[in-house]
Amino acid sequence: MSLLNLFKFTGHAKTFFAWQIELTTRCQLKCRMCIREETEDWFSSDMHIEDFKKLTPYLRDVETVVLQGWGEPLLYKHLIDAVKAVKTEGSQVGFITSGKGLNRGIISELIDSGIDFICFSMAGTTALTHNSIRVTSDLYSLLNDIKTFTEIKAERRLKKPRLSIVYLMLRDNISEVVDLPQLAKDIGVEEITLINLIHVTNEWQEVQKIFTCNKEMGYGEVLKEAEIKARELGIKLRRPYLSPVEVAVCEEDPLRNLYISVDGEVSPCVFLYPPTSFSFKRIYCGKEYKVDKLSFGNIFRESLDIIWNSKEYVEFRERFMRRKKKVDDMRLSLYDMERLRRFEITPLPEPPAQCRTCHKMLGL
Repeated sequence: MSLLNLFKFTGHAKTFFAWQIELTTRCQLKCRMCIREETEDWFSSDMHIEDFKKLTPYLRDVETVVLQGWGEPLLYKHLIDAVKAVKTEGSQVGFITSGKGLNRGIISELIDSGIDFICFSMAGTTALTHNSIRVTSDLYSLLNDIKTFTEIKAERRLKKPRLSIVYLMLRDNISEVVDLPQLAKDIGVEEITLINLIHVTNEWQEVQKIFTCNKEMGYGEVLKEAEIKARELGIKLRRPYLSPVEVAVCEEDPLRNLYISVDGEVSPCVFLYPPTSFSFKRIYCGKEYKVDKLSFGNIFRESLDIIWNSKEYVEFRERFMRRKKKVDDMRLSLYDMERLRRFEITPLPEPPAQCRTCHKMLGL
């Protein structure tokens, strides 16, 4: 489940569906599932607001802008200015946050800025679980801040921003998923997205992920119970697959989306350009790989047209286009689609090299 797919634009179709722009790589938390757990050369920095403003002319061709990378957006001192700049270009805008640092004043500023959506990251419905995974976060403070958000919206009779919970599923917290719909109802949130731990970098993370590369691990009944409770309470709940599914194009969709790092590097997705040195560690289906960071150019130094239409970027996208065309041309029967989904037949061309060891390509 890609967070980029949560946001629906109500206007006319634009060239790009979503741009993910990293405002900062700084974060106060020490989350156990973060890539930083295995990184010794993390680059902590903020995007200069002058550089951010260089991006705004492009945004009129972008449906959704997610002001989110590998850091906490609330730490960015120009956050409100960035939101307003995006809104001026007619795109919808928002971010994912731990909520740490929120207060009534910041909440009011965010609402006044015209922001469209805010997703709050959670890793448990009890403080003991959440706080032990999202280290230095406090669940009770987060819930109080979300409730304040919903109360201010109600006082002003506003529908925006849309508030949602993004819940990372792990072995240590999967049992608490069934309590999540009621918790969301209690704090006035109507949307929940369950996500998998995609970027695995160490043994703890490998053990904690609840999917495998061959078959489901037996958590289906827990999720079904959560889905039933969500329906009863009028909560929209989205969940990913827990076992591999053959996909032509991953949900990050590099054909219509892109990622811009804090220093302006343009990459197909956030997972291919963490703020580390030239390469990073990835554990895929139990095996360790070294992956080189991938950028097709710097948008602060050259135009988007040059970057997007460069030979290397075009070849990268064409690999996905060939996969997509193969599926479209086959016009598979429902039976064949199920066989394809379960990897009983493998007719699709290979994805780009950097994507072959990413769990996103397994539909997870």
